[in-house]
Amino acid sequence: MKCTLVVIPTYNEAENIKTLVERVLALSVSGHEIGVLVVDDGSPDGTAEIIKDLNSTRVHLLERTAKNGLGKAYLAGFAWALERDYQVIVEMDGDGSHLPEQLDRLLNALNQGVDLVIGARWIPGGTVVNWSIYRQWLSRLGNGYARLALGFQLHDATAGFRAFTRQALLDLDLDSVDSNGYCFQIDLAWRAWHQGLKVLEVPITFVERTAGISKMSRAIVLEAIWQITKWGLLRVKDKRR
Repeated sequence: MKCTLVVIPTYNEAENIKTLVERVLALSVSGHEIGVLVVDDGSPDGTAEIIKDLNSTRVHLLERTAKNGLGKAYLAGFAWALERDYQVIVEMDGDGSHLPEQLDRLLNALNQGVDLVIGARWIPGGTVVNWSIYRQWLSRLGNGYARLALGFQLHDATAGFRAFTRQALLDLDLDSVDSNGYCFQIDLAWRAWHQGLKVLEVPITFVERTAGISKMSRAIVLEAIWQITKWGLLRVKDKRR
């Protein structure tokens, strides 16, 4: 039985988090004992208090004092998991856009000797619900640019529903990760691919949040474009040496 931890970063997700965590706890995936770690960035809406009230031995809370970004929240969650006996670490959004009921797709693939499984929207069988055409094409174009600049074949490197083996996270040199917004997802996917880890995309359904406010912003998009461009130029420079 593998100890599996679902890491959920939150900021002002009081409207979503209780139901989401309960859905994760209700899962039964063969070979996995599933727990949850909520990494809360000092949400003023009481998100952390909701988690405390669940009073479950399978639910853990890591409270941080400020909103420091998605990447730093995940890195804190990964460090927490690696300090303990977790063999599988899962990323999942706190707004309900990732369906816990599809977690078995990721974990079953991981059981086949894969290092990183990404729940992908832009592969056959993947779908999005309640996204505008603009958001769909923005995501597709961003992923296309990442493939072109970084030279990997992933179709949804920005996806945030993914599962790592413990060893994969240890191999990724997390101490050197400096990306923070949504490009954090591209960063880790590229590192895994570049280091020769086995990365697999499986189709999922992505559902736009129905409660709360999206954290997406122009600054996050610009950070991703800048970082991808920088990494792409470094890749070209390395190839010319």
